[in-house]
Amino acid sequence: MMSLDPMLLARSVAIIGASERQGSVGDQVLRQLVSGGFEGSIYPVNPRYEKLHALPCFADLESVGEPVDLVVLAVANAHLEAGLTDASKIGAGSAVVFASCHGEASDGTPLRARLHEIAAEAGIPICGGNGMGFLNIEAGLRVCGFYQPPDLDPGGVTFLSHSGSLFSALLHNRRGIRFNLVVSTGLEINTPMDRYLAWALDRESTRVVALFLETIRDPQGFKDALAAASARDVPVVALKVGASTAGQKAVATHSEALAGDDAVYEALFDAYGVHRVWSMDEMADTLELFSAGRRATAFGLGAVHDSGGERAMLIDTADRVGVPLPDLRTATTDRISAVLDPGLEPANPVDAWGTGRDAEVVFAECLHALADDPGVGAVAFCVDLTPEEQPDGTYSHAALQVARSTEKPFMVLGNLASTIDPYQSGLLREAGVPVLEGTETGLQAVRHLLDRHRRSLVPQLASRMSAVADPSPGIAGELAALAVLAAYGIPTPRLVAVASEDEAVDAASKIGYPVVLKTAEAIDHITESGGVVVGIDHEAQLRESYRQLWDRLGPAALVAETVPTGVEVGLGMITDPQFGPVVILSGGGTLIELIGDRVALLPPIDLPRARAALDRLSIRSLFEGARGMPPVNLDALAEVVARFSELAFDGAGRLAAVDVNPVIAGPERSVAVDALMKGL
Repeated sequence: MMSLDPMLLARSVAIIGASERQGSVGDQVLRQLVSGGFEGSIYPVNPRYEKLHALPCFADLESVGEPVDLVVLAVANAHLEAGLTDASKIGAGSAVVFASCHGEASDGTPLRARLHEIAAEAGIPICGGNGMGFLNIEAGLRVCGFYQPPDLDPGGVTFLSHSGSLFSALLHNRRGIRFNLVVSTGLEINTPMDRYLAWALDRESTRVVALFLETIRDPQGFKDALAAASARDVPVVALKVGASTAGQKAVATHSEALAGDDAVYEALFDAYGVHRVWSMDEMADTLELFSAGRRATAFGLGAVHDSGGERAMLIDTADRVGVPLPDLRTATTDRISAVLDPGLEPANPVDAWGTGRDAEVVFAECLHALADDPGVGAVAFCVDLTPEEQPDGTYSHAALQVARSTEKPFMVLGNLASTIDPYQSGLLREAGVPVLEGTETGLQAVRHLLDRHRRSLVPQLASRMSAVADPSPGIAGELAALAVLAAYGIPTPRLVAVASEDEAVDAASKIGYPVVLKTAEAIDHITESGGVVVGIDHEAQLRESYRQLWDRLGPAALVAETVPTGVEVGLGMITDPQFGPVVILSGGGTLIELIGDRVALLPPIDLPRARAALDRLSIRSLFEGARGMPPVNLDALAEVVARFSELAFDGAGRLAAVDVNPVIAGPERSVAVDALMKGL
């Protein structure tokens, strides 16, 4: 594997296509290297000039006369092949390509493929093409063909982006988010994003990683890098766009339909604790909050407001995005009551604005009280931070007092980004206090912070790999599928295969009425196909049902015990061509695809992760008991999910898809009553 040090820690840089034409890529690269504090050697290469920026300009790379760490190809597609060939001849350690790499090479092959071939033979890692380069800000190494702010101070955030525009946009943020490394990875000719991620995680300065992802080109390398981030306890914040290839090799099962294009990434991010965001505003709030370096101490937010209406808005939004607002200890409410005006409730979140008398004292004491409550994991001062008459205003002064007196995460949360006073926010950010710019995106950032705390409490156990069964590629049909489930310790109903009416009656007499009759043919969507008859109470009903089933689907049938009613859950597995088996946990029964309620997971998973996944289902409230139903034994259901994940893990390379629908979750146990497996 080619080292990225010659690229990202280059001590000498040659720029093919260096120029004095303002706005050109060759001009910008040279200008930013010279003005950005780079202390290494710079070699402009362009036969049209003798000097550029007071530096000697060389006619070609060979004229430089010595090996170069990094060669920048600031030229059009037509000159890329020759430029990279020249770089390989002088023993260059790396290259950056800005051009699109579209078109043909000299031998008629695609240009991109030819560049990959040249680089592979020479051992040259390439950044790009079709990218904007990179900035190693702490090393003063700015290799970018497009204007970026000249006054970037180093910090602890690494940003890796498949979008050049967002690479630049985040560098221009006005919030004080500071970076050590920012890379526009472009086409990733031979250097995929995971290589930059692994390199950044070897830097002590990397405290938070941000990713803008379109695809993953090296799945195993990416998983290894995420595992390294988890081991170092470095938060990874990702915005994933586009579609994956999940389920391309799977059969047309419920699981595949539920997985959609995004399930693999959902499962991947869940497995490695990646914080997935859905907008750049959410990313910016999350990066600013994580960059402060403080971690939540409990799973809940305490908030203080200056508005009853905005307090209600926060309560609604917190409920929607999943941020708990815990009840306060009596000692905390007593302390808050002592400073609130009459009529104000000492409850979390706190509306602390009454007459406005001694507002700063009231705000500060309420915030201190929340910070001292052990049930509060993080504290937010939720005010609009509009300009105040006095520059060092009441709000910012109170916030700074509290931030200095607590080690808990503390932030100011504004409800409308366009109203936030730059002066006050600047004071707060300079002091290390995050200023979150929006009710929803701010609370989403808080949720990521709290999720990290919750995840830290869950032990990451090794797989409990079961050796009692070895599912083979040829598995098909419910009898065999349920036998495999049973071998993995998953409860299944008593079941007998029959091929005649009399055999069905004999089986029912042994199992005991009522029974279920179903076809033994391996078909998808068995209920919709009329392949199941439930609630058979006596022999005559069984004989009539069997004859009808035989007429429609043939003589092969199964007689099964009736499992008591409960909440129906679906379990499935699909096989992703990049990441392998993915478990799909969902609501079950005949509405499994219609309600679209699912959680995707990378197997194997342990019991705590299985319980956490159950909590994420939309049908979660049904587990508590509804319409007279007893509550579900969640420990037993989680055990089934965990054991199924082991089966899915073991089935890698042999099973294409698995459907278990439904698992009937009851007050004592959870039983898999219907299953289908198909091999690769």
